[in-house]
Amino acid sequence: MASWQRPFWSLSLPVLDTPAMNLAFGFPDGMSVVMVTLSVLVTLAAVLSGKCPDGREKLWYGSILLIAAGAVGAFASTDLFFFYAFHELALIPTFLMIGILGRGERKQIAWKITIYLGLGSIILLAGLVWLANHAGTLDMTQMAAAAKDGTLAIDPAAQKGIAAFLLVGFGTLVSLFPLHSWAAPAYASAPAPVAMLHAGVLKKFGLYGLIRVALPVVPEGMQAWLTPLLVLLLGNLLWCGMVTISQKRFDKMLGSASVMHMGYIFLGIAAVVACPTNTLGVPAAVLLMFAHGVSVGLLFSLADRIERSTGSLDFSDLGGLAKSAPALAFTVGFAAFTAMGLTVSANFVGEILVFLSAFQQYDPTSGLTPLQIACFFAIWGVVISAVYMLRAYRSIFHGPQVAATRNAPDLTLADRIPALLLAIPLLCVGLYPNLLLNLLK
Repeated sequence: MASWQRPFWSLSLPVLDTPAMNLAFGFPDGMSVVMVTLSVLVTLAAVLSGKCPDGREKLWYGSILLIAAGAVGAFASTDLFFFYAFHELALIPTFLMIGILGRGERKQIAWKITIYLGLGSIILLAGLVWLANHAGTLDMTQMAAAAKDGTLAIDPAAQKGIAAFLLVGFGTLVSLFPLHSWAAPAYASAPAPVAMLHAGVLKKFGLYGLIRVALPVVPEGMQAWLTPLLVLLLGNLLWCGMVTISQKRFDKMLGSASVMHMGYIFLGIAAVVACPTNTLGVPAAVLLMFAHGVSVGLLFSLADRIERSTGSLDFSDLGGLAKSAPALAFTVGFAAFTAMGLTVSANFVGEILVFLSAFQQYDPTSGLTPLQIACFFAIWGVVISAVYMLRAYRSIFHGPQVAATRNAPDLTLADRIPALLLAIPLLCVGLYPNLLLNLLK
């Protein structure tokens, strides 16, 4: 797999001479390949999912494609400016779709996420500019290479400041606790394709940015914030996990669950922060990013199908849906067990690797480190996931039928195609993880 250790494909078009800015794309390593693959898979499923309101076809499909273009552009960009700019491009149709075609208090929620993500993006931009000023280049691959060979030396104080800006900026975009309160209402209010793309793909931009930029270029600065990062990721897993259990609607539960599961990926990143020679943390985090993106996209697609069949996602309004829609019950059951970490799923492999990464440098003679103590608490997230997923599945599909579910239609062929597009990769990677891990060596 040596070919993935060097740029496989690259394209650069000069845009500005001073400072040197290039519209540059490439696959500097397998991580970019995995994230672009995730974007394409979820985009295909999003286009085929949901029901476009009459007369809104241009806004609906145009927004989906713009979000997808922004995500792919960000993951494929090797210039720091365009890496940031493509992500911002994807946020604009997200705001519009929620504000215009969303449900519930869509306008208030659209404004809330605009303010949250806008402030996070401004903080992130300040950190990236500060970093580029020290590096003397906007080329992300050159920046990382210079940091690796020692020609780029940023003093520890500056590293700590840059890392703080990057953690807050990227963390807000990822919904790191306590900067997470925008995410669950946004996903519950958004049309299904937008929820699929944002929760499944666009949210991974912040995690990707920390791995691509912060870990290689400001490692000492990241280490200075290790303990706060461990505390915050446990906030995602435990606090947001308990909030997820308390939800009474399926879409709100999925939104809170998506926030919760970011804690596992941050744990993999924290393993590398604690020990830069850790070889398992980044592959574990990237594989789990892929698995979470596909599984949460599948769940939001199926939640929309349940709502169109029954007219509600409130647990109190549902029950016995498995009797009238067995194929839907089976598919949601598969997606739910996958999100919980079903043994043959990609999520299971990712979570196990994240836990193992926390103990890769474990020394029994030195005792447990803060990273390993955090890992013990993080494992309880698996139990929390099982509680809310099984409770939701029982409430929707089991028990006596109610009026909303008595004559609910089952999955059609058109519904099964996007479900298969997402379910098959989860099984394939779960059964043979080297499909992705070989790209991440």
